[in-house]
Amino acid sequence: MLKSKNPLRAFAESVLRCALLVALSGAPLAAHAEAARADPIDTAMQNCSARADRSSTPGQVQCIEAARDAWQAAIDSAMRSIEGTAPDAARRGWQDSQNHWLAWRKEEAPLLRAVFATTRGSTYSITQANMQLQSVRDRALALRHVASRFAPPPAAAPAAPTSAASGASAATSGMMSGAVAAMASGARVGSDAPAVSSPVASRAQSDDARAHDERMRPCNVDAACEHAQFDLRRYERALRDKLPARARPALLRAQRAWKAYFDATAPLGTEAERVDLIGERVATIKRLSETVGND
Repeated sequence: MLKSKNPLRAFAESVLRCALLVALSGAPLAAHAEAARADPIDTAMQNCSARADRSSTPGQVQCIEAARDAWQAAIDSAMRSIEGTAPDAARRGWQDSQNHWLAWRKEEAPLLRAVFATTRGSTYSITQANMQLQSVRDRALALRHVASRFAPPPAAAPAAPTSAASGASAATSGMMSGAVAAMASGARVGSDAPAVSSPVASRAQSDDARAHDERMRPCNVDAACEHAQFDLRRYERALRDKLPARARPALLRAQRAWKAYFDATAPLGTEAERVDLIGERVATIKRLSETVGND
């Protein structure tokens, strides 16, 4: 009778691990939720986690680590794009932001180890791997958006060749098609032609550009920013109070490095993106404060 329960228990633990992985991997911040749902990296990680030979805790962690490596490659690709297309001031700003992000990640690792050293149970290794993944994923999605803002517009498709028999009619048609395409992209056709924008894509782009051109208010006069900072301080206190005394310096160093990264990055974006940055940190610190000492 005892032997018959072991396979059921192993199966239940496997299901629990898979459910935990899916729940954590499917809980990105609201600012990036739409972009993340269909991303091939997320899909590959979920497919990996569903494989029979990855059903163990080490196997699940391997899937998460592979996804983290893929998101890191996405960060590197986005940074190369920014360095190649952004104006000099923006390029220097994002390079400085990336250097501070790397420094913060280095200080974050000891904090995660200190927190998870207080837990019991193999499934917490999955939680730890997911938390390491999430910050890399958030950064990759943010840098992809930045790279898309600075990327040059796609080249126009070459015109299809026409036969001699079509003559002037084809040439006129080609001129009309070119004019329509130019108008749709917001270009001017001739000296008096009005610019016509695409009703969806161009409006979204112009709204995004306008938001980045607006002067950023101080956080203490931006209600969303001030509230996010309040939450961050609240959960930081909760985490500090729960951590063993010997682990509190790791929290101090990690928060100091994150603040330097935040100060380098927030001025490069919009007020909404500034709140997103704080919100990402709130989510991490809150989860850590709820994890300390769990078994």
